[in-house]
Amino acid sequence: MLNIRKSSERGYADHGWLKSFHSFSFANYFDPAHMGFGNLRVINEDRIDPGTGFGTHGHRDMEIISYVLSGNLAHQDSMGNVKGIPHGDVQRMSAGSGVQHSEFNHAKGEQTHFLQIWIEPNVKGIDPGYEQKSVPESAKRGQLALVAAPGSDAQAAAHTVEIHADARMYSALLNGPENVVLPLHPSRKAYIFLVRGALNVNGHALMAGDAAMLQAESSLALREGRDAEVLVFDLAA
Repeated sequence: MLNIRKSSERGYADHGWLKSFHSFSFANYFDPAHMGFGNLRVINEDRIDPGTGFGTHGHRDMEIISYVLSGNLAHQDSMGNVKGIPHGDVQRMSAGSGVQHSEFNHAKGEQTHFLQIWIEPNVKGIDPGYEQKSVPESAKRGQLALVAAPGSDAQAAAHTVEIHADARMYSALLNGPENVVLPLHPSRKAYIFLVRGALNVNGHALMAGDAAMLQAESSLALREGRDAEVLVFDLAA
């Protein structure tokens, strides 16, 4: 079973300094039909104006991934991390027993465009943790790069952050004849989010901002990309 959710169906918030699309219910956007998918709870597509950002705020018991599409995201947290997250980097913050952090765009004249992703953990109350890795375009070109995974799967990969959740997140850049087939276990769920471009997902055409939700499927086929950047989530049901 495959369902498509168009980009225009997402929630949207315009705070002036922040423009944000919500794939699932978040803050003032509430849709009981879209509270999450499997253990994937949040995909917010955020654009932050220069010189602005999110002040210090807290999280608990959530695996939070930042995927920067353009610009640079300045991160500071109560664990002592002060980092810049440029385009191509993936950051993982395990909120665990509680963490405070802030995110800003300090660049002049350049918007920061990034995805904030929340995945529900399979263990609660752990010590907060932080990890950041650069994923080169060569690792994603014409193939799925594993960028977030649990345990030994992450530890064995060069460009993968480790999450405390039964989920795997892949990224790919696909254009023209490049195509990917990923076996799926029918007992799990898969969520495909098209970041940019156009792509055919199991015979269905997606445009930027569209998503496909798969259940009880044995394979995923990504074809006919036109400057496509796509994220694929293999999720616990």
